[in-house]
Amino acid sequence: MSQAVGRRPRVSRPLQDRVAQIGVWPPRAAQQAEALAALEQGEVVHLPRLAFPLLEGEESLLDPSLCDGRSKNISFDPSTGRIGGLKTDELRALLVRRLMERFSAWSLATARQLLPAYAGALQLARTSLRPCDVENRAISPRKDDRRLHVDAFPANPVQGRRILRLFANVDPQGRPRVWNVGEPFEPFATRFLPRAGRPAPGAAGLLQALKLTKGRRTAYDHAMLRLHDLAKEDGVYQETALKRRVAFDSGATWLVFTDAALHAALEGRNVLEQTFLLPIGAMADPAMSPLKILERLTGRTLLP
Repeated sequence: MSQAVGRRPRVSRPLQDRVAQIGVWPPRAAQQAEALAALEQGEVVHLPRLAFPLLEGEESLLDPSLCDGRSKNISFDPSTGRIGGLKTDELRALLVRRLMERFSAWSLATARQLLPAYAGALQLARTSLRPCDVENRAISPRKDDRRLHVDAFPANPVQGRRILRLFANVDPQGRPRVWNVGEPFEPFATRFLPRAGRPAPGAAGLLQALKLTKGRRTAYDHAMLRLHDLAKEDGVYQETALKRRVAFDSGATWLVFTDAALHAALEGRNVLEQTFLLPIGAMADPAMSPLKILERLTGRTLLP
């Protein structure tokens, strides 16, 4: 297990301080250590001076009409080159694919530069383009990302790995992306775990056999999905939970472990996002991972 230089004690900071701003790029060793410690404590790392540069003509691809109406976002799988959620002609589809390929490569280079301790362990997952206004979506509570939640993937079990996401606001009109950032993970989990239950015997194997999941859903994945759903469906929690409103300006980048940081996207459009998976053994302090916190709270092992 690696040790981060100057790592903070294993104590979550007050809510008003749960966004760490790194105003220097490229980062020096001190900023790299600060970013790693902040992320592992469930904070958002904000890079206000690091912008993903759009090439000439790419602004025309920031168009809500490109979304197919069924998916929340346009998605890209770097491992296969496949795009989902897109409705357009072949030429524009090719241009969107090139934009997302370039953003994916830029995101990986950025994450490795900011977090060298993770560089060899980061696993590239899906990329997304989010051109639509968040505030205009009319969807069910479980799918409503305007509600505080932690991330969990119903069809793609992470099996204990961390979900690290990098976002870039590329809105050409200069509109901010506005979030709520919520309480630390442990008190959140303590609130909802008693209602989470356990997976039904044989359910994981059946879901995999029916190809409803890509890989086996572990007890950890089940618990995280239940925490996601219970929080979003609890109207009282959504109204009363501690939260801080944060605006990420156009031209800014931010990173966060979305499996541990309570977050909600309230306003904005035209955001690019890259997801990474990280084995907890690559963390400076694996005890801060949702897996280890949930195992401690439940008193049982959540992975096979």
